[in-house]
Amino acid sequence: MKYILFSILISPIFSLDYSIDISPIIYENCTSCHREGQIGAFLPLTNYEEVFNNRFWIAYAIAGDEDSRHGDPIMPPWPADRSYSNLLDAMYLTEDEIHTFLNWLDEGAMQGNSSLEYPMPDFPEGSAIGEPDMVIQMEEPYSISGNYEDDYRCFILNTDFASPINLSAMEFIPGNMEAVHHAIIVAVPEGSVDALDNADPEYGYECFGDFGTSNISDFLGGYAPGTIAREWPQGLAQIIPANSDLIMQVHYAPLIEDQTDQSSINIFIKDEPVERYVQEHLMINFQFALPPNEITDVTTTWMIDSDISLIQFLPHSHLLGKSWEIFAVKPASRDTIPIIRINDWDFDWQFFYSPEYMIHLPAGTVVEATCTYDNTSDNPENPNNPPEWAFWGDGTNDEMFFVPFRYISYEDGDENIYLGDVLMGDINGDGDLNVLDVVSMVNIILSGDCPASADMNADNNCNVLDIVQLVHLILL
Repeated sequence: MKYILFSILISPIFSLDYSIDISPIIYENCTSCHREGQIGAFLPLTNYEEVFNNRFWIAYAIAGDEDSRHGDPIMPPWPADRSYSNLLDAMYLTEDEIHTFLNWLDEGAMQGNSSLEYPMPDFPEGSAIGEPDMVIQMEEPYSISGNYEDDYRCFILNTDFASPINLSAMEFIPGNMEAVHHAIIVAVPEGSVDALDNADPEYGYECFGDFGTSNISDFLGGYAPGTIAREWPQGLAQIIPANSDLIMQVHYAPLIEDQTDQSSINIFIKDEPVERYVQEHLMINFQFALPPNEITDVTTTWMIDSDISLIQFLPHSHLLGKSWEIFAVKPASRDTIPIIRINDWDFDWQFFYSPEYMIHLPAGTVVEATCTYDNTSDNPENPNNPPEWAFWGDGTNDEMFFVPFRYISYEDGDENIYLGDVLMGDINGDGDLNVLDVVSMVNIILSGDCPASADMNADNNCNVLDIVQLVHLILL
């Protein structure tokens, strides 16, 4: 009896509360989208009251059914299977964070001392990269109907580029973050799609599956909530051809009231010599046929004819897509390199994925991609009821098997190049600046190498001046 009474008295002291235990999880992983003016504004999560009122929805989204969640949750939105390959910018909650939220719910979802609440992060406005060399905005606002339906729209942006541009980065800036779900940008010959634009009475023209033309450049940029725009690593760039227009394909999410959008593109030009240009291979299968009331696997391969370094990829199908798996098999060892697996395909969440480090694919490697399509009545996204035969096409009722791969010609050491943000001075890659980095810097100088993280003063040389700057940063 004494033990029971003691337990009752101390349980509030050791119970979970919102301020200390939950607010860091929500603010660091959810609030960037779930706040006013953002894509998740319909469900704001900016304070205790909002989280408390939506606690059961959150629990379902991050955990849900034990047989299908935890490793593959609804939220945060990250379709790729994290157990299959290591990709940059993965959005997820750890098992500890999921269980902390669920346990908080079971204990009554108490607020705790509001003065101890985690500080709201400083969410960036505008460019995440810096000052762009050029900004191109939509010529006029586009009116989005509040009919709670998806809207896919292509807009032509004139560039007036008389000569090719070495592109360091292209950053899409949503004019209405609550409405814009994702965007993709390509270049086309100047004036080549004006007829499509002129045929549509509204600004821009409707485009669901593609851009309305096959005469397009490599994909130059894109956007989805939570994605991070980055400049290409040192010595790498893409090309915007001379005399080009840009097509900006935008997916507007369903809205309950009329709104407008006037998005823009930030262009960053490479101001250093370009050693290698980013190339693109399109893996496309036009020949598939998906019979009604069946689940069908479609597989396509790509034989690598010269050594390359893989840096990005984007699996794409429509509403019948069920899952994707892409891997590579090396020619000599027959070793398998897992590239990406998506267990539960969602047309609404598409990303250009990047591995953490460049993937070396030697000549003779075979890249194999398989998409599984569910053309049955059990697929709630099936656009046809009852199901019908489906083939390649641009429309909502059609399907696609389309994977652009971005790569560069291979050079020794590419597999050691990190594709994420580099913390200057973090030579040993432990996420911190300390005396161990000074030791690593000395070893680098003696070896004659000079990685980007060690070139503190950006003079393309690693020497004692970089050590001085690194020590200064550590002492700050």
